[in-house]
Amino acid sequence: MTKPPPLLATISSPADLKRLPEDHLPQLAGELRQEIIETVARVGGHLAPSLGVVELTVALHYVFNTPDDKLIWDVGHQCYAHKLLTGRRGRFKSIRQHQGISGFPKRKESPYDTFDTGHSSTSISAGLGIACAKALKTDRHKVIAVIGDGSMTGGMAFEALNQTGHLGRDLIVILNDNEMSISPNVGALSSFLSRKMTGATVTRLRKEMENFLKSFSPLGENILQMLKKSEGSFKGFFTPGMLFEALKFDYVGPIPGHDLPALIATLRNVNQFCDGPTLIHVITTKGKGYPPAEQHPDDYHGLGPFDLITGRPLPAPPGPPTYTAVFGQTLTQMAAVDQRIVAITAAMPAGTGLVNFAAQFPERFFDVGIAEQHAVTFAAGLATEGMRPVVAIYSTFLQRSLDQIIHDVCLPNLPVTLALDRAGLVGDDGPTHHGGFDLSYLRMIPNLVVMAPKDEDELRHLLRTALSHPGPAAIRYPRGQGTGAELSGPPRALAIGKGELLKEGDDVLLLPVGNLVPAALKAAEILAREGVRAAVLNPRFVKPLDEELILTWAAKTGLMVTVEENVRQGGFGSAVLELCAASGLSVKATLLGLPDHFVEQGPQEILRREAGLDPAAIAQAALALLGRG
Repeated sequence: MTKPPPLLATISSPADLKRLPEDHLPQLAGELRQEIIETVARVGGHLAPSLGVVELTVALHYVFNTPDDKLIWDVGHQCYAHKLLTGRRGRFKSIRQHQGISGFPKRKESPYDTFDTGHSSTSISAGLGIACAKALKTDRHKVIAVIGDGSMTGGMAFEALNQTGHLGRDLIVILNDNEMSISPNVGALSSFLSRKMTGATVTRLRKEMENFLKSFSPLGENILQMLKKSEGSFKGFFTPGMLFEALKFDYVGPIPGHDLPALIATLRNVNQFCDGPTLIHVITTKGKGYPPAEQHPDDYHGLGPFDLITGRPLPAPPGPPTYTAVFGQTLTQMAAVDQRIVAITAAMPAGTGLVNFAAQFPERFFDVGIAEQHAVTFAAGLATEGMRPVVAIYSTFLQRSLDQIIHDVCLPNLPVTLALDRAGLVGDDGPTHHGGFDLSYLRMIPNLVVMAPKDEDELRHLLRTALSHPGPAAIRYPRGQGTGAELSGPPRALAIGKGELLKEGDDVLLLPVGNLVPAALKAAEILAREGVRAAVLNPRFVKPLDEELILTWAAKTGLMVTVEENVRQGGFGSAVLELCAASGLSVKATLLGLPDHFVEQGPQEILRREAGLDPAAIAQAALALLGRG
């Protein structure tokens, strides 16, 4: 049998896609899958989410007139097929690479990327805003928001659904239901959405029940009308449609998400005949088409390069454990002797290192779903009853719960520990995921102790310090391997607000915070070769600062370079300058930190070099202060 000619190479835009006969689309879906699998195997990326929506992506661009019809991908880690169909096939192999295309939708990258995404639960809000703007402009084009069932656990999604139903705008929401976010979904909503039956089955059951009741006329007719008016209506009883219809959405589904004819027929009907809020419930399989990803979708959500045949990750270079692993191991050890310790995460038990904790102490482990605001206030409630909650969330995602940190934790001065993983530059996920703001937004809050360990051993001791402190505390630590520091004995509590002198020097003071301490020590070695004696301090605490230590060495040298993997505005360097000003100390200083623009994607070492945070740049800044630049 002659192999059909490839199709993907002929597609440069959705206009090309629309010229294909419908019966050619399954072949195209297969080619899209193969391209995604081969590319991610080589460079890493979000594999399972993108494989799960291949047919849905094809159907959406086949039926709707993008980019005039606006398509919004919630979070955006499932957008790889979308990128391949919208003119980026030639650059697809650069996805998530330095100076390559983004792994998320990005408006400046393509007119087909309607809205910049990277954090979850935003698509319906954005879609409603676009739909309202179109109504004001009398623009009749459609707006479609694709949101996963995991993102539906975020409260913002329901705030948007509520207003959409109230306004009655023409917005299509597609619920991509695969029972997964990154890890398996949790919560009552997930269980409710998982009551899945095919549309045909639901229709048949409803018809049979209607016919059965009508046969008992007139009593049956009365019962039928009563059921249709009640919360236990047929659609609500057999499907989750009741929930969305209560929010004034027309509910369609569930429909099979890998059946292209069914998807296309449904989308065409909705496009032509539905006017107002409509929710289409689509059942998909995360990782569809690649058996390892289907069997273990959480392992293949986002991953590095892997062996295409076996699906196994390529061997990582030998090295020390990650900060995340050390955090999880240490917290588990502490929880074994302190029954008050509980761990909380927002849909990321593996990403935050809490899998073993969850296995050993399931009754003291809480995965709240994609709900960072709830996670923090939930922790505050636990703390009021004498528990010692530890909330482990990526720095970039903790931004979403700033009000809860201020109002519910720090104002009542509750002993909640915030563990900020992925603080600083995270690498290939780019600007939506860099944790470059936490020192600035945390150090302004009264009652909150803010810490940053210089290595993975100090992380253990600072975790003990936080859990021994009677009030709120935050520890920020980076993504990736530690320094190889020896894990010295059991974790011990350190004195709050006390740093350490690592190296004496008379000429210039280097004040690095957290994971940039090793870089500053290397910079001091570079300076020594230039005849410059640099003092190096490890502050440990961004709040409260070790005032005596910092002022003593700043006065001794008169020149100071602060170094942080955080924005300069309002960060650690600003705190040090505020301290010097309040003390009347005149010191010449250079503040090194992340630039005043969003840092793009790329390997962490390249991004640090570009931001001027590597040893050579630190040494150069010191030499410039000395007039030897």
